[in-house]
Amino acid sequence: MPNEFQHQIELINARLSRITQGENPAELYEPIQYTLSLGGKRMRPLLVLLGYSLFKENPEKILDQAISVEVFHNFTLMHDDIMDNAPLRRGKASVHEKWDSNIAILSGDVMLVKAYELLLGADSGNLKTIFKAFNQCAIGVCEGQQLDMNFESIASVTEQDYLHMIQMKTAVLLGYSLQLGAMLAEATDEEVESLYTFGCQVGIGFQLMDDLLDVYGNQEKFGKQVGGDIIANKKTYLLIKALELANEDQKHRLQHWLGTVSFNKMDKVEAVTAIYDEIGIRKLTEAKMDEYFKSGFDSLEALSISQKRKQPLIDFTKHLMNREN
Repeated sequence: MPNEFQHQIELINARLSRITQGENPAELYEPIQYTLSLGGKRMRPLLVLLGYSLFKENPEKILDQAISVEVFHNFTLMHDDIMDNAPLRRGKASVHEKWDSNIAILSGDVMLVKAYELLLGADSGNLKTIFKAFNQCAIGVCEGQQLDMNFESIASVTEQDYLHMIQMKTAVLLGYSLQLGAMLAEATDEEVESLYTFGCQVGIGFQLMDDLLDVYGNQEKFGKQVGGDIIANKKTYLLIKALELANEDQKHRLQHWLGTVSFNKMDKVEAVTAIYDEIGIRKLTEAKMDEYFKSGFDSLEALSISQKRKQPLIDFTKHLMNREN
């Protein structure tokens, strides 16, 4: 993380560590602090602060509202881990593994309530609008998660289906983070909409980047098992485009690996990656990423705000775009 954002990240982490909760029963409250202590990029609360800073000084005054987004995000991860039966979260045992699924459900519910409570503390005359936008975002995230689960049992998923799903599951929360910061700074409706669009567009770009890094990334730098999506037959942009563009031989080989139950993981990753290379999937994915990043920056450029105010948001976004692979 660039040094210019380190102070804000430290403020976010310090505030998250001080979130007041009940103590009894411990099984309900301990998983919340455990989850929030696992770390993460804190991208969403930082985007709230950056969105606010475009229009006003002293973003620290909206710190509680910024971390409300992080609390909500971690609530969704806690429930997602149950649905995905994921044993790990950021290298540590997921809550349902460390405790159990029922505890993870209840603790997650408390986190959602806490997110609302933190939002409610805003010193703003447009709380109704802020809560309406939050609810719309939260419903969108749930829709995206359901679509992602639906895709597991659907034989054919189109490119547009997939892009819509990642917009709802991932990108709308980035868009809302900037939207929230702007609303708290009392920006105009047009300015709020432009920032929301920027966040959503680059959010889709980031998810496409994650898809790409899962196949072509350096495992140590990426922080996840490279090839995990291939092993799991996950319908990513890369697989969807490969199935769409493959010739008869390539499609036959892809279907073989998609239908094989018992296999050597590295053999499968190498074989499917080779097919991607033959079709040129990497360049196609990079082009689609760049398309969404450009669209996002066009929305930001349209804002009638000084370049000096925009620069921190631009720098942070480009830092995320330039993650080492």
